[in-house]
Amino acid sequence: MPDTAAPPHLYSLLPDELAQHLRAAGIALADVEARRLLAHTLGPTGARDAARRPLARRLTEAVTALTDPRRIEVLERVTDPADGFVKYLFRLPDGALSEAVRIPLHRPGAFSICLSSQVGCGMACAFCATGRLGAGRDLAAWEMVAAFLLVRDEAPGRVTGAVFQGQGEPLLNYDEVIRAARVLSHPCGCKVSARAITISTVGLPAQIRRYAAERHQYRLIVSLVSAVPEKRAWLLPVAGRVPLSELGAALREYAAAAAGRVTVAWVVMAGVNTGEDEVAALRALLGDLPLRVNLIDVNDPRADGFRQAGDDERQAFMDRLQVLKVPVVRRYSGGAGSHAACGMRAARRLSSPGGAAPRG
Repeated sequence: MPDTAAPPHLYSLLPDELAQHLRAAGIALADVEARRLLAHTLGPTGARDAARRPLARRLTEAVTALTDPRRIEVLERVTDPADGFVKYLFRLPDGALSEAVRIPLHRPGAFSICLSSQVGCGMACAFCATGRLGAGRDLAAWEMVAAFLLVRDEAPGRVTGAVFQGQGEPLLNYDEVIRAARVLSHPCGCKVSARAITISTVGLPAQIRRYAAERHQYRLIVSLVSAVPEKRAWLLPVAGRVPLSELGAALREYAAAAAGRVTVAWVVMAGVNTGEDEVAALRALLGDLPLRVNLIDVNDPRADGFRQAGDDERQAFMDRLQVLKVPVVRRYSGGAGSHAACGMRAARRLSSPGGAAPRG
C-alpha cells in the first residue's frame, strides 16, 4: 500500500487497496464497485465506457475528494517521420521533466510504450544522454502510470506492451516500478499482459536477487554492454563498481527462478565492444546460462567518441557470438530523427534558455 501520510493517487492503487482506503474514510464500497472504478479510470476506452454506466455519483465524488488530484502535463510530442516513433516530454507536478516513447511494433496497429522510472539518472553511463542529466529523483508509481495513459490514449491502435527503459535505473526505484507494473498489468487496470512488460537494468545484483525471489512475471533485461571488467567500469561507471562475478551469480538465481532465457542488451559501439575479447569474456561470465543477446546501436549523437558500428563490424560481432549457441538479435533503435533516445529531449529542453532543471 502506498504511503498513507498523504492521500494516495488513484493511479497507484489496486482494487482491494482502493476499497480499503474508501472504507477507512467511511465510504461503503463493494469489491465489484472498486473494480469498476479502476476499470473506468485506467482501462482502454471501451472498458472505461462499459464501467462508467454502473458507477454511482457518490463513489466518483468520494474518489475525487479522497485521492491525490495531481496530473502530469505534456510539453512536447514529436513524431519521427522515418519510423513513426513518437517521443513525449512531460512536466511533472514539481516542474521536473520526464519522457516516454510510443514504439510501433511489427504487427500493424500495435504499439509498446517506453517509460522512465527516474528524473535523470545517477548511473553516469558514458554513452547515454540521461547520464549527462545526473541524478534527479525517483518517479512515483502514479507518474509512470499517468505517462502510460497519456501515450496510450493517443495511440492510433492498441498498446500491447510497456518497457521501463527510459530515463533512470528502474531497480533503484524498485518498489514504485513494481507497483506501476502491477497497475499496468491488472485486469481492472491497464490490462497489459505481465509477460509484455519489460524492466531493464544495468545489473544490480541485490535487486536482481530480490526480483528473482519474488518471482515476478515481468521480463527482465540486463544492459551488460561489456563483459570485460575494466571496459565495463569505463562505460558504466557506477554499475561497473560491482564485480561481474556478483552479477553473474545473481543472474543464475534469476534464471533458475524464471525458468527461461536471460536477456542481455548490448549497446554496440564502433571499435569499443565488438571484439573477440568481449565474446570470450561473455562466454566465461554467462556461457552456462540460456541467453538471448539483443544488439542495439548506440543512438546518442552527443556521446563524444562513440559511433555506430558499420555493417561489416556489426556482422562480424554477430558471427563471433555464434560460439555461444544462443539467439542473437539486432534490435532496431528508432526515433533518431526525433531525438528519441532516453534523455535527449529533456537535455535539449534543459539546455535551452529558461529550461527547468530536474528537482530532487
